[in-house]
Amino acid sequence: MRKSVRISGRMAAAAAIAAFFASPALADTTVIHAGSVIRSADAQASGPATITVTNGRIVAIEDGIQPVPEGATMVHLVDKTVLPGLIDLHVHLTGDPGGDFWKEAVEPEEWSVVVGAKNAQATARAGFTTVREAGSGQSSAFALRRGTAEGLIPGPRIIAAGPALSIVGGHGDTNGFRPEINEILDSGFNCTGVVQCAEKVRLASQNGADVIKITATGGVLSQQGRGLEAHFTSAEMKSIADTAHSLGLSVMAHAHGARGIQQAAEAGIDSIEHGTYLDKEAADAMIANGTVLIPTLMAFQGVTERLGQGIYTPVVEDKIRAVAESARVFMGRARDWGVPIAFGTDAGVFGHGRNAGEFRLMMGQGMSSREALASATTAAATVLGMEDEIGRLEPGYSADIIAVDGNPLLDATVLENVDWVMVRGRVME
Repeated sequence: MRKSVRISGRMAAAAAIAAFFASPALADTTVIHAGSVIRSADAQASGPATITVTNGRIVAIEDGIQPVPEGATMVHLVDKTVLPGLIDLHVHLTGDPGGDFWKEAVEPEEWSVVVGAKNAQATARAGFTTVREAGSGQSSAFALRRGTAEGLIPGPRIIAAGPALSIVGGHGDTNGFRPEINEILDSGFNCTGVVQCAEKVRLASQNGADVIKITATGGVLSQQGRGLEAHFTSAEMKSIADTAHSLGLSVMAHAHGARGIQQAAEAGIDSIEHGTYLDKEAADAMIANGTVLIPTLMAFQGVTERLGQGIYTPVVEDKIRAVAESARVFMGRARDWGVPIAFGTDAGVFGHGRNAGEFRLMMGQGMSSREALASATTAAATVLGMEDEIGRLEPGYSADIIAVDGNPLLDATVLENVDWVMVRGRVME
């Protein structure tokens, strides 16, 4: 006798929990009856179709509503559009927005894993089946990565950086406390000079980093009032990039100031996160070196929403106001100049689960719905080097699948309301 589950909107919680924790290693088969399927952002939406998933992978996509084999579970989505799970290339799962900076001194790292578990579930429910965790404590993101991979924590696939590399006294370094407290809280990933920076990359790799995160320029939310230009020297950034690449790792660089962006691109850094003051010279360097922009427009919206509420220190509030105007236009300029762009939000600066708000902001700076969807699927998968694993619905690909009302190729804002999610073959509720 076949098992059948009809879904209208949300599944019953008990059924979803059971489906999630069923290990895909048990040769489980799920058959999805879809009203329409978008295999990738460069394709058109199909008519009714049947997707078969076995052991966490897509094994077939067939036109029409096909019979369900004995023993398979049926998911009934005949009034929905089914498409690849979304990818967010810049999140901070282990943190929530607006926390006082001094809490770093009183909250244990174990608490960040608890917070991260909550946020991982919210992120997956919002349709994001893969995320790049862009800086965390010593091992909290690695613990979450393992938890979601093994099905112990409901959440997305996690590509984790661990602690960011920064200069002493710069953005990403512990600051704002007495010197002896700064020293205690130091994560051990500050570096000065090409040799030490190479050493810290190797240390990050040894500790389990999937990607290297650096703070290439000053930042908005750190407690310094200084500028947003380059922190590392060009030689230091080249040492970081060369060492990472020799280990098979890419490098993502927090960067705001134009010259810092340019230096990072010329050094071989793989992606620029934020990119607020990008100018034509910096854009040309990114294009020449194949450096991808991750604009994180939701971050700027998120911090602006909290101005004047006593959440940020006066130093930080001044910096937020200073970047606000550029944040409304820089991605559109980058697109017009031909800079490659992929999707990332900086969730954690704003509330997790709101990630899809980025689509509306990207479209507000000139992207089409199709381009915006591609940025969060095929383009993002390519940034991760996982274009043969995620970002599309094809036989052999991971079963990372979502369902929505409407057609996101025509209006990507429908992705703000995701009705059904499967992560690596496990159904989320």
